Amino acid sequence: MLTTAEFVLTGPTHGRPFAADATYLATDPANQNPAPAKPVVVFVHGFKGFKDWGHFPLLARFFAEAGFVFVKLNLSHNGVVVGGTGDLEDLEAFGQNNFSHELNDLGQLLDALHQPGATPLPAAELDLSRLYLIGHSRGGGLVLLKAAEDPRITALATWAAVADLAPRWPAAVLAQWQHEGVLYVPNSRTGQQLPMYYQIAEDYHANRARLDLPLLVPQLRQPLLIVHGDPDETVPLSAAEQLHAQKPDAELFVVPGAGHMFGGSHPWPAAALPPLAQLVAERTIQFFRQHP
Repeated sequence: MLTTAEFVLTGPTHGRPFAADATYLATDPANQNPAPAKPVVVFVHGFKGFKDWGHFPLLARFFAEAGFVFVKLNLSHNGVVVGGTGDLEDLEAFGQNNFSHELNDLGQLLDALHQPGATPLPAAELDLSRLYLIGHSRGGGLVLLKAAEDPRITALATWAAVADLAPRWPAAVLAQWQHEGVLYVPNSRTGQQLPMYYQIAEDYHANRARLDLPLLVPQLRQPLLIVHGDPDETVPLSAAEQLHAQKPDAELFVVPGAGHMFGGSHPWPAAALPPLAQLVAERTIQFFRQHP
């Protein structure tokens, strides 16, 4: 039976609650021969994203039906409120986001999966010796960083990932941002002006050793699948090529004609995955099965 378990965690350093859910085919308790535990996939959304964006719930179903426990989370400062609308609404929290918060949120989720009783998931359903990460866009950078510091990760896949988290704005923009303390970025979908406080740049420089993708990616020991669309309008294909150059033993899967969201949009009106998103999901499942 397809089951989705929802739960809430609270960051020990920032104290902000954030929601997660896990979708899987539950083992029938009446079955005399219960199914073996399932490998676990944790999916991380990107900048301006959230766990139930567009077709992401359908991704959860697709992976669950392929035999995985699919876990997705709202990063704590992505602007989504526990019990709220499900969309970006807490812009102050959004502005206070930084890469350390995101990396710590992901680590807390991974710890909770390993701690009996910390989530509503039955331990018998989880094979945490096969623990995989998928990150989309900026979330791709995040899963690369997490894999670099967490040996519990078996393998990972990046979808349309960034190759560097360093602030890349022109010097004049950075100087103005530092002076004014805030930079606004538009959300074309909602029309919102999303604040980014300068603290995100300060956090990057203060924690450079932990957040430096070009330094850490070449050191990754886990198998890596890099997926990118060749006409990506948000993160250019050159980012995937840069990651591949830094880790030549990674697999690079270029999807012809795929934009940044692999055909998805929010809200997603269909009952099936966008064809390109399904192609990417199938290739990722194949890759994970090759690296048990």
